[in-house]
Amino acid sequence: MGRIGAFLKVSRLDPPERDPRERVGDFREFVGTLPLSELREQGARCMECGVPFCHSGCPLGNLIPDWNDLVYRDRWDEAIQQLHRTNNFPEFTGRLCPAPCEAACVLEINEGNAVTIKQIEVAIANRAWEEGWVVPQPAATRTGRSVGVIGSGPAGLACAQQLARAGHDVVVYERDEAAGGLVRFGVPEFKIEKALVERRVEQLAAEGVGFVFGADVGRNVDVAELRGRHNALVLATGSRVPRDLPVAGRELDGVHFAMEYLYARTRRQGHISAAGKHVIVIGGGDTGADCVGHAHREGAASVTQIELVGEPPVTRPDELTPWPLWPMKLRTSYALKEGGERDFAISTTALSGSNGRVEEIHWQQNRGEPPFDLVPGTEENRPADLVLLAMGFLGPETPVLDALGVERDARSNVDATRYETSVEGVFAAGDARRGQSLIVWAINEGRQCAAAVDAWFADASTDTSVSIAAARRAE
Repeated sequence: MGRIGAFLKVSRLDPPERDPRERVGDFREFVGTLPLSELREQGARCMECGVPFCHSGCPLGNLIPDWNDLVYRDRWDEAIQQLHRTNNFPEFTGRLCPAPCEAACVLEINEGNAVTIKQIEVAIANRAWEEGWVVPQPAATRTGRSVGVIGSGPAGLACAQQLARAGHDVVVYERDEAAGGLVRFGVPEFKIEKALVERRVEQLAAEGVGFVFGADVGRNVDVAELRGRHNALVLATGSRVPRDLPVAGRELDGVHFAMEYLYARTRRQGHISAAGKHVIVIGGGDTGADCVGHAHREGAASVTQIELVGEPPVTRPDELTPWPLWPMKLRTSYALKEGGERDFAISTTALSGSNGRVEEIHWQQNRGEPPFDLVPGTEENRPADLVLLAMGFLGPETPVLDALGVERDARSNVDATRYETSVEGVFAAGDARRGQSLIVWAINEGRQCAAAVDAWFADASTDTSVSIAAARRAE
């Protein structure tokens, strides 16, 4: 596995990035990969660990040492086969996943020295598409079973692909005008070009998956009609209810949820713009970083990102998150490398303005940890022409859940411990089931849910509801 001793002789090389001063001038992807010869050397660093902890770090269970070794041996066509065994969309995860696999790499015990797994993954996927190795894989036989998948994010698409390849008839219902969910509309073009999403959608279509766009199930699409049309339904609607900011001035124009802004930018709609404005982004996660990155590219006058929690340590705190756990340490996003300010332990106390429009944010420092008590004498005001709320999500939207009558858990997610909900023949996957999470979890959820649906079909071959739905389709 790899080259013996290479991890001692070959240094880790991160993927190349375009200069921040250059890339803020366009919307093209800015992260590349090393030349193939250097990637082979990076693959050679994989240690043939007795216990490959990278497997446990990856929610998909990717066979990481296997394809690292195949890259080292220049067997790229086999490497993509290994990748696809566990991951439907490695070009998505290779761009968007924060790489918990690298945090769990044995070499990461020496912090900052992990194998460049994420870079190798995306390089395999890129080359596979360039060489024409990624082709549709339609099922050889059909089962006659029909599944409706509600939502076309990574969980919905992975579920749909697995079910179609198992021979079932699958239709994906998406309320937006194109498939991909947040990967398509919420993540900026400069992190993943949308043509990459569309070619996967085309692959699914060639494998027999149907798509219905503009279908807002529970609103303009009747749930009862869908239940009669399909033997099973899968809820993959995501966790799209944003956390709000209950302070005075929240109602002012110019205060928006982050996804309102990001969707408008992706669609190139101009009703929310950062151009020439003092932008405040409240929230320090990936969504907040994407808001910062877009604001830079629009030519904001200033950009400030504030976080409620205190500043984490610079290195892994072993007493809190020891290896191989994901380390809770200070990270600087790609967007902040492009410019802007960041403040920690900040509580927003009010927003103010005139003529119904926000002009200023009022905040105060807090103690940095729950219950985030305010520090007296730290009040401050800043100019704010555009305030973007990127404070996370509370759970899935309710119309389709209410229409189906599915039970929910204490966090308002769909209660589906083993992917099947409280309603017979209705399943759930992704953020709608587990709450806001990573793209790797979404794909894993879609795959596992597809397996649960397939097993339910096998167990319910004489079930009345299945037989009735099949009879209706035959009519």
